[in-house]
Amino acid sequence: MRRFLILVTGLLACTLLKAQVHVDQVYIDTRATFHQDLTNGEYNTHFQGDYLNFHVIGQFSDRLSFRIRQRLNKKIDDQNPFNATDFLWLKWQPTSRWSFTFGKQPILVGTYEVDSAPIDVYYYGTFVNNWVQYYAFGVTATFSPAPGQDISLQFCPSPISPAKQNAYSYNLYWNGSFAPWWHTTWSYNYVQDETRKMMNWIALGNRFFLGPLALDVDFINRASFKQKQFFFSDWSLIGKAIVTLGKWNLCTKVGYEKNDAQNVDEDGQSFDLILPAGNDYLYYGAGVEFFPLGNENLRLHAVWFRDNHDNINNFDLGVTWKFMIYKR
Repeated sequence: MRRFLILVTGLLACTLLKAQVHVDQVYIDTRATFHQDLTNGEYNTHFQGDYLNFHVIGQFSDRLSFRIRQRLNKKIDDQNPFNATDFLWLKWQPTSRWSFTFGKQPILVGTYEVDSAPIDVYYYGTFVNNWVQYYAFGVTATFSPAPGQDISLQFCPSPISPAKQNAYSYNLYWNGSFAPWWHTTWSYNYVQDETRKMMNWIALGNRFFLGPLALDVDFINRASFKQKQFFFSDWSLIGKAIVTLGKWNLCTKVGYEKNDAQNVDEDGQSFDLILPAGNDYLYYGAGVEFFPLGNENLRLHAVWFRDNHDNINNFDLGVTWKFMIYKR
């Protein structure tokens, strides 16, 4: 093992010595919203800025690339100086089938709700909302047995524990497809929480292309090995549909999440901290998107959503735009 590590380090060092930096893209994307909500007959409104992201994408050589995504509107925590940094990674690809990613990167959990860029998501369910962190410093090894098929093994801090805490997530991830009309992002995640309990996540994200309709079906099973019932007692099911008609998208998303009351330890504490035992959560909404320029550079949206807990009807009118500063 020691000789293998020395060999890998030596090959990476040789690649770096031969490297010449090329910046391929520098751009900014942002989203702003006029938010309205109706709660028990009381109407409230405010303007808000949701995202302001700075992106840099480039390469040192054909085998070594990098990416940076910095949230310019997010607070930097003294306990976590990189709290506002989503991406800060190097990707080394020694062969056409193998690659290794080092640095701050997405925590690999299957499902398209998790996989989507936050700037493209208007509302989340409990499973994602209750994560402590979505991006973390770690290391990922990826094997690509065929074009469009990637199998990754990742070691990184836990998504449900503070960044400075000694809690980790061990992730096995597959991003691929069964057919041109059926794409997948699946994972098995062995996740440690802030109380040092371990949870098993089986996340199955499926995307189907049916003419103008794109349909996402995500299922997540969460369980401790100490639970009485491992499958279908603590789970999330999420469905999203987008119909594209020219420059318009008609969208809807519904999610239901449930954790049986029996999923507690001998002290009565829930095994799952994402959705505590004895709770359920239903969220749903619909909206429309318009792309005036016919591309992703400018998007207008109107979205309504609510859930079964807060009794709040939310309605957002907003704009998302992307400005390319440099492209090689």
